[in-house]
Amino acid sequence: MVDLVNKENESNIRKMGGISQEEDVFAPVRKSVRNRWAWLAINLCTAFIASRVIGLFEGTISQIVALATLMPIIAGIGGNTGNQTITMIVRALALHQVEPGNFSFLFKREIGVALINGLFWGGIMGAITWLMYSNMALGGVMMLAMVLNLLLAAIMGVMVPLVMTKMKRDPAVGSSVLITAITDTGGFFIFLGLATLFLLPH
Repeated sequence: MVDLVNKENESNIRKMGGISQEEDVFAPVRKSVRNRWAWLAINLCTAFIASRVIGLFEGTISQIVALATLMPIIAGIGGNTGNQTITMIVRALALHQVEPGNFSFLFKREIGVALINGLFWGGIMGAITWLMYSNMALGGVMMLAMVLNLLLAAIMGVMVPLVMTKMKRDPAVGSSVLITAITDTGGFFIFLGLATLFLLPH
């Protein structure tokens, strides 16, 4: 039984990263390359979209250079939160713990967790940003952006595997790639949008 659970966990980890189940560390190079192409192509496309979102705010970044140093923090914590949520939901689906009757509970629970984490860690990073750049408004934008991106990550972390299941697709396949793309793009848009709205003169 333990071996079966370990095998299932290993399978889900591979799938979430977009790695074919039959691939191992000793697989031929050509086979490994072919197995990973599809999700690498998807990742490249989503990275391009994220870069275009950043491009929309070139004027803002040129006026507030500190934004460029803070953007990876917003994207990183959003991606981490999303992957934590997806891992939990995929495991719950595999164990048949998720039913239509508890969808609402799942959403409320994950939103609550994300809100608390966002306020706590966002508050810490907001204070650090304020001290680093002597700019209280920038610290406030940092905090708000982290809260909103963690909420986005939690919502999508629940939605992605549930929607994939509804579409008769394996929710473990490539879900990590998708959630990272969503939180990167969404995080950049939220952070730079808030900075444009609250930090630039109008």
